[in-house]
Amino acid sequence: MKLVIASVISLLSFSALAAPEGTLSVHILNQQTGLPSPGVQIELDKQQGESWQHIATGKTDADGRIKSLYPQAENMEPGVYKVTFKTGDYFKSQNMNTFFPVVPVIFNVTKQNQKLHIPLLLSQYGYSTYRGS
Repeated sequence: MKLVIASVISLLSFSALAAPEGTLSVHILNQQTGLPSPGVQIELDKQQGESWQHIATGKTDADGRIKSLYPQAENMEPGVYKVTFKTGDYFKSQNMNTFFPVVPVIFNVTKQNQKLHIPLLLSQYGYSTYRGS
């Protein structure tokens, strides 16, 4: 019985220390159509000195979202991160050319497991992003 209780407590403490669901979410809207951009591959990296350490890869859902890009089994520690939106394949699937086949967004995390949302408003020849909520 003591082993079961200890196991439950250790699992609870682990989940309390891990990144909560939705710590880092992204959303892409196509400004030309006003519709979400599904199926866009997105990569997350963290700066380590002069290089980047790969953290996660995902694809946007039918609503153009990834609700939880950061791995939930780990804490999202403060530091400089980069979300890379691979937009070239998305536009190709829409039979469109684009001037920006890749959109890198570099941002600073100041608190552990800080809840962050990065929207990308996208068109063939331009984009805009900001810190969402």
